[in-house]
Parts: sequence; C-alpha cells; structure tokens
Amino acid sequence: MQPSVFTRIIRGELPAAKVFEDEHTFAFMDAGQVNPGHVLVAMKRQVETLLDLDDDEAAALFRTVARVARAVDAAFRPEGITVLQANRPAGWQTVPHVHVHVLPRHAGDGVELTWPRKEPPLDELRELAARIRVE
Repeated sequence: MQPSVFTRIIRGELPAAKVFEDEHTFAFMDAGQVNPGHVLVAMKRQVETLLDLDDDEAAALFRTVARVARAVDAAFRPEGITVLQANRPAGWQTVPHVHVHVLPRHAGDGVELTWPRKEPPLDELRELAARIRVE
C-alpha cells in the first residue's frame, strides 16, 4: 500500500498544523477549512476504513475525536459541531486512510447534508435488524 497523504503528514514528510498527537492518533487542521476550526483526526497506522480497525483502535480514535471536539468548542464557541466519518468512495471517503472530521458549525454556513428518509414500516425494520449480527 502506498503511503496516504495523511501518512506522509504524520511522518512529517508534508507540512501540517498539528492539534494533538498520542500513541495511536494524530489530529491536524484540515487544509480545506470548511469553517475555522475544522480538524481531522486520523489513525497513525494507515488503514483504509473504520471497518479495518479493531475495537481498541476504534476506541482510541473516538476518544481523540471527543477530546478535539471539546477543544474546538472551547476555542471557537460554534453553534454546533458535526462529527463526520466516511468509509469508501460511495460513503464519501476521499482519502483512503481512516479519519474523522470535527467541524464547527454555524447557522447559514452553507454546509449541507441530504438525508432522504425512507421510513419503512416496523416489520420491514425488524427484518432488516434480523440481518445484522453484532458480535
């Protein structure tokens, strides 16, 4: 696997504005700031998606996300914060290295997310739930 742009940032091969770093994670300012304070939190180990993390790695990632979100809230006092984690191109992932966006939000900031609700009946929801096995 070729090093992703995030791996190159983490290694110090590319410049970045670091926010936080620990044993497993690295947080830095998104170069494409949607709003001031937009931070990316990535795993240091290059894996493509959340699905490739074990439970301990996933916990480490979201522990850092929560810490960064609190720091963004304290620094920028946004009206809201969107936490976005995307997997695979159809899920909106653009960099093949698992990461989470911590995005401060303000009314009228132009950020949009369409969510076309389908609202199936309860028996269909139960059928769908029966297909999912969480272990």
